[in-house]
Amino acid sequence: MTASPARSASLPDLPRRTARAVTEAFAPSVLLILVLLAVGWQATPDRGRGHGLGWAALTAFLCSVLPYAFVHWGVRNERWADRHIPRRDQRLIPFLFAMACVVTAIALLSSSPGAPRDLLALATAMVVGLSMTLLITLSWKISVHTAVASGVTAVLLVTYGPVLLWFVPVPVLTAWSRVTLKDHTPVQTVAGAVVGATVATAVYRFVR
Repeated sequence: MTASPARSASLPDLPRRTARAVTEAFAPSVLLILVLLAVGWQATPDRGRGHGLGWAALTAFLCSVLPYAFVHWGVRNERWADRHIPRRDQRLIPFLFAMACVVTAIALLSSSPGAPRDLLALATAMVVGLSMTLLITLSWKISVHTAVASGVTAVLLVTYGPVLLWFVPVPVLTAWSRVTLKDHTPVQTVAGAVVGATVATAVYRFVR
């Protein structure tokens, strides 16, 4: 049986549509909220889950929601191409804004006696990771998507152990989506994954 002309014409677009869906589903802003809530869930068992989740929600607002809102504002005002900021020369200001938001979260978490230590460790890992990717971005287009995906995976494994090994394919799928969409080369995605996983594991473990 042969495929209909309409179906045959749409087949070449399927990988690209799938890659776009993966990029959106595993966007840095989404994954950061996920990992913050996951860490907050287990961070304060003695005080109840609600205490940790409350701090996680506040940290997520500062570290993910505000930076995403700033990028969205910039896109609407045509300051950068789209919310994934594909152009390397447009990344400096969003990066600096995100770093300022994370530093604010670190200051709040470190100065509040009841704040979960694990969230402070995660926010610290974020700002170190942002700093490293920013330095690399000044001269080379490293993949932020895979850096965040790998960093989030590393933190989840450190926090919950082998029970979350099923999350490991997420950085792989993210890298595939970025290459398929031609936003990054394979080397750029691998570099992002290495930086993200290494920084997240080392800093999160040390501060925690």
